[in-house]
This record gives sequence, C-alpha cells and structure tokens, in this order.
Amino acid sequence: MDPVATAAADIVWEHWRDGRRMPALPEAVRPLTRADGYAVQAALTRYSAHPLFGWKIAATSVAGQRHINVDGPFAGRLFRERVYPPGAEVPFGANRMRVIEAEFAFRMAADLPPRREAYTVDDVLDAVATLHPAIEIPDSRYEDFTRVGAAQLIADDACAHYFVLGPAATADWRRLDLVEHAVTASVADRDVRTGKGGHVLGDPRLALTWLANELSGLGVTLRAGEVVTTGTCIVPPPIAPGDHVRADFGTLGAVDLRMGA
Repeated sequence: MDPVATAAADIVWEHWRDGRRMPALPEAVRPLTRADGYAVQAALTRYSAHPLFGWKIAATSVAGQRHINVDGPFAGRLFRERVYPPGAEVPFGANRMRVIEAEFAFRMAADLPPRREAYTVDDVLDAVATLHPAIEIPDSRYEDFTRVGAAQLIADDACAHYFVLGPAATADWRRLDLVEHAVTASVADRDVRTGKGGHVLGDPRLALTWLANELSGLGVTLRAGEVVTTGTCIVPPPIAPGDHVRADFGTLGAVDLRMGA
C-alpha cells in the first residue's frame, strides 16, 4: 500500500475518531487527483474489523456539486461499524454538517468485477437483489469541506459518517418510475421536505450504474451483498440532538431513526 496514502488515511481516521477538524490534509500527503483520493480512501479500510458494508455516492445533483465546488459525483465507502438498523438511536457527537439525506439504496445479488467495457443499466440491474429506503448522516473531517476540492473529499471517504438502511421494498420497484417517485423526509415534525428519484443523477438506477463503472475503472469489484446508497433525493434538512427523523418512500417503504443527545 502506498505509504503516502496510508499516512493521509491515518490523519483522516484520527480526526474522524476524535471528532476533530482540519483545514486540509498536510501538503506532504495531500491527494492531488481523484485517483490519489481513492488511494487514501482505500487505506481507511485498515481501520474496519469487518467486510465492507457498501458504497455511497456524493454530489449526485448539480446543486450539490456547486455547493462543494466539484464538477461531478464521487464514491465513498460505508463501513459496517457505522451502519445502524431502522429505528435506532444514532450518535450525534461532534457532527458539524448536521443534516440528513433520504436516499434510494440497492443491495447487490451478484459481483460486478472490473472490465474493459462499461456496464449498462441493464447489466447492473440484473445484479441487484433488493431496493431499500435509507437515510445517510454525512459529516466531514475538514473545517470547510466546500473549499478543499474533490481529491481531498474523496480521501475524506466522500463525507461518509453514519448510515441507516431500511427494510427491503416489497413493491415491485423494477416496474416503477423511480425518476418521478416521491420521497418525503421529516425532522421532528418541524421540517418536512419532498423530493424525487430524478434528483439523483437523473435516476437512482443511473447513479447505481455510475458507481459500478467508477469502481470498475478503479479496479474494484462491486460485490454481492454490498449496499449502494445513491445520493440524496431531497435538499438535506438540518438536525439537532434528540430529533426523530423519518424518510418516507411511499409504496417502497419508510425508515426512521432518532438522533442521540
């Protein structure tokens, strides 16, 4: 493993573990390209005692990309230690982003290994087992994550923090129009926001396909059993300690959590 990427990952992890922030990674280990950022992210896996739970996609809307000053989406890893069941109390801790995101998530049924030709939407959907409603609680280890650029955000595990996966949808989601499918998120009944699947790279299925091809280009297999959460369908609402949060995907189900004190 690249010692520079490993050293950068050590710094990211220490800040994540301790709830601290930094202006940026030190210049000596700072990633300059997306590939450099993914190398740092890969080195973070040394700190997990479990197989990877799955993947997230950040910056899946033009508004989100503008907010953090990047020109496209990027992937992050979901670590099993930071995944909670539906209805759980999730630690609030030192989170400074203080928002939640309502997302379509897919669990894979088959491996999608790296290959020369791009995966099509049909290729990827054939490898999917189930669709789930999900809530992501992002955070960053930077003092101002809007200024550090894509390479450092990727190294920061694409602002991953906590994740709650809802139950598998029982409706036949493959026959639904996910582009127009409505999603509603509420925080403590004081802030209700609506969105739709089309806010996620135009279609959550397109986002999932993007992720499969992004990993393929990195030489990484998207594995059976892994979960991919495809990005927020709503403008993320703010949260506070003690808040009850619910994301309602209509016929596809709902997922709840409570923020810790």
